[in-house]
Amino acid sequence: MKSVSLADISKFIRQQGIANDIDGDPEIAVSAVNTLEDAQPGEISFLSNPRYHRMLPETRASAVIVTRQTDAPDRLALVRTDDPYAAVAAAIVRVHGYRKHPRWGIDVRTTIAASARIGENANIGPWVSIAVHAEIGDNATIYPGCYIGDHVTIGHHVTLFPNVTIYDRTQIGHRVTIHAGTSIGQDGLGYAPRDGRWIKIPQVGQIIIDDDVEIGAGCAFDRATLGATRIGRGSKFSDLVVIGHGAKIGQDCMVVGQVGIAGSAVIGDHVTLAGQVGVGGHLTIGDGARIGAQSGVVSSLDGGVEYQGSPAVPSPDFRRQSAAIQKLPELVQRIRDLERELTELRQRMDNGERPGR
Repeated sequence: MKSVSLADISKFIRQQGIANDIDGDPEIAVSAVNTLEDAQPGEISFLSNPRYHRMLPETRASAVIVTRQTDAPDRLALVRTDDPYAAVAAAIVRVHGYRKHPRWGIDVRTTIAASARIGENANIGPWVSIAVHAEIGDNATIYPGCYIGDHVTIGHHVTLFPNVTIYDRTQIGHRVTIHAGTSIGQDGLGYAPRDGRWIKIPQVGQIIIDDDVEIGAGCAFDRATLGATRIGRGSKFSDLVVIGHGAKIGQDCMVVGQVGIAGSAVIGDHVTLAGQVGVGGHLTIGDGARIGAQSGVVSSLDGGVEYQGSPAVPSPDFRRQSAAIQKLPELVQRIRDLERELTELRQRMDNGERPGR
């Protein structure tokens, strides 16, 4: 693997708008970016979470990206910056580059409807099926086994990994990435109760995904019953996320694995939903809210607040509740002791004894 100098990495990081300074030999050759634990000589690592500071003396890395205040062994060359996490992202790009896609052109085993329109420099793998009147933008990469339904529109520089399914009339913006096995635009859970049975409500809406969205593997995003399910620009989704019909997700949200968002929920901009959060239907979460892992959102929440628990409450309230719950066994025992003392006192009074004797 070709090496680059630490000075070159520092320069590239600076070109991304991240100020930094080198503390040590700028000519150290770097061949890879790795974790503190696994890094070897000739590799660069990073430290952004203080809890891993204990690993600095043990790492075999030749250089480490750290904060400006971090104490580190003299043997390590350092790249000091105010934002190590952003800096290491840039370092990875400089050292490793972006994923290189296979080049198929348009594979002869692909099925493309005559009315479909394919943009320039399309890269479409085998066993892809593109239905009538679908439109694929320039520089799209579509991996084997994908299905693109009729009247789907897909923007420029979109990547669909293997076995992604895009249902009819879905709209996908530019620079969107969707990982393997995800389904976009299937029917939502729309049924009307009638005489003890469930009657299907036709799902005649669609789903619109704005620019710069990334969706993980094994996700399922429902189309709307009416109107559109909407995914805002720049939002990112981990694996196994479910978005119900008619939900609206704002811009630059971060949605972690196994989150479920019920139909018609409205999520504001810059919202973070940690792993296994559940959001009830027809609720609103305000801009900038942060919901902790395994929380259950059963009522609308204000923006700019951190929440935890089920039902989700502001984090300070959750911590107080948790502290109180930890004391429950002691409190239960005290209540039992008081009940026993009260029973004994009543018995003594029934026997004619005066209290305190």
